[in-house]
Amino acid sequence: MTIKEYKEFIASGQAVEAGSEAHLLMHQASREAQKITVRLNNEYHEPEEIRRLLSELWGVEVPDSVGMFPPFYTDFGKNTVVGERTFINAGCKFQDQGGIVIGDDCLIGHNATLCTINHAQDPDRRGDMEFHPIRIENKVWLGANVTILPGVTIGEGAIVAAGAVVTKDVAARTIVGGVPARVIKTI
Repeated sequence: MTIKEYKEFIASGQAVEAGSEAHLLMHQASREAQKITVRLNNEYHEPEEIRRLLSELWGVEVPDSVGMFPPFYTDFGKNTVVGERTFINAGCKFQDQGGIVIGDDCLIGHNATLCTINHAQDPDRRGDMEFHPIRIENKVWLGANVTILPGVTIGEGAIVAAGAVVTKDVAARTIVGGVPARVIKTI
């Protein structure tokens, strides 16, 4: 299975069974991601080198206007797309097997965690996984220590307050906070 075939499989909504071809590909990609993130996280890099490493990690060209302060962690790496003028702060963790799309002009705060995987509830099938993409639209600000759960879309111009756990979609130009995140106000 290729990365392209994997992405098509995941986009179809099918679960990945433990030990399957898709699961083995995930492990292979994970090992590659570990090699790249070790290089990214364990020495100083100029911004151009950070973007080159991210392009290698994500398998897509990262815009010249993207910024990041390492360290950065991912356990897959091949299903993330980031738009222009977006900044990712230190300590972020992207679990991108299900797909993460981040728009233009976004600010991703320290230690943000984006999760696209759920495991099967049946204990006998716990190794099986379901995937749902995360979409962060343009001009979104995620505060420090935010967790975004599978399948969530954060609408354009929204703000997610520090420490929030987002379990459902956030409307455009809305501020949410808390665990689980609730609407605080609209902008």
